[in-house]
Amino acid sequence: MRNGIFQLVAGTAVAIALSASPASAQKKYDTGATDTEIKIGQTNPFSGPASAYATIGKTQAAYIKMVNDQGGVNGRKINLIQYDDAYSPPKAVEQVRKLVESDEVLLTFQVLGTPSNAAVQKYLNAKKVPQLFAATGASKFTDPKNFPWTMGFNPNYFVEGRIYGQYIIKNYPNAKVGVLYQNDDLGKDYLNGIKAGLGDKASKMVVAEASYEVSDPTVDSQILKIKDAGADLFFSASTPKQAAQTIKKLAELNWKPVHILDINATSVGAVMKPAGLEASKGVISVNYGKDPLDPTWKDDAGMKKYFEFMAKYYPEGDKDSSFNSYGYSTTQLLIHVLKQCGDNLTRENVMKQATSLKNVQLDLSLPGIVVNTTPTDYRVNKQLQMMKFNGERWELFGPILEDTGPAG
Repeated sequence: MRNGIFQLVAGTAVAIALSASPASAQKKYDTGATDTEIKIGQTNPFSGPASAYATIGKTQAAYIKMVNDQGGVNGRKINLIQYDDAYSPPKAVEQVRKLVESDEVLLTFQVLGTPSNAAVQKYLNAKKVPQLFAATGASKFTDPKNFPWTMGFNPNYFVEGRIYGQYIIKNYPNAKVGVLYQNDDLGKDYLNGIKAGLGDKASKMVVAEASYEVSDPTVDSQILKIKDAGADLFFSASTPKQAAQTIKKLAELNWKPVHILDINATSVGAVMKPAGLEASKGVISVNYGKDPLDPTWKDDAGMKKYFEFMAKYYPEGDKDSSFNSYGYSTTQLLIHVLKQCGDNLTRENVMKQATSLKNVQLDLSLPGIVVNTTPTDYRVNKQLQMMKFNGERWELFGPILEDTGPAG
């Protein structure tokens, strides 16, 4: 905007016209933005069954403190308001209404979890409040036609599931597949995705499906059901607690199927360590970001920036946690969008900037992985690389896989 104005001012006739009509240079604000502040809100499971994710919100708050210490965004300080929703949809509804109607935030950022986001999606779209970079990859959060104010950050679960299906067809064409899945949009998207990847062989290859509720104390009975069906490839579409329980149970049973785990449950600190590092050996998943534990990145400029940030702004946090590196990346992208907004801090412009990202390279994205969005393609992360756990850390293998197909 400013460059354009300086060029215009170079022409005297235009300069006179501009002084008569300064509207083009005026600041534009919606609720939640002023000359000095940008108010943003989120809910996070600081307690409850998914509280392993709480550290993401803490990293995001720390990143925003760093940005504010550096002068904020275009001279404005960011005020991040966080509430605990305990991974409970009714609680998320209550807290998000409070953020919009009492706190009067400009936008919500990284509301965490598929169930919580699903519970507030219609409300936020009716209110025309950006549901920006929702921490979920369920297909309904990248659906600009029906939900133009909602944009998920995570790789689309259906797409990720399809990539696993294609990987199985190529590498384990005779596998008997058993699927454990969370009984919500997260689990169902993965289940449909893996079947889409297996194509016309799905009905023959998938020998067992077992769902669980987030509130279930264990997933033991589901695992036994899958084992008894004769599965030799186990796909776990789950969140950290159940993923750790699964790895542990497979080891207890001395059952060694090929084990594929979705990206949401790949934290070494929250999943592999509690389950047992030795028991976790050989688990397969995908990634789009650099793993802080991977020595490949020890001299990487982006990783150095992340480690410096953790040491200064979140020293009590686990710098090796992929949840914390995720919190860092999501907030870096938020700041990029807010900078692009300039002095036009309307909700409409926030969405306009977020849906026209071009080749944005984040500090912790894998080399060759960039963010591109359009008004008709809201998917932030469409590129993934396979990885395998070696008993200490994840090791990447194979090429970067780009999904160009439909989102689900």
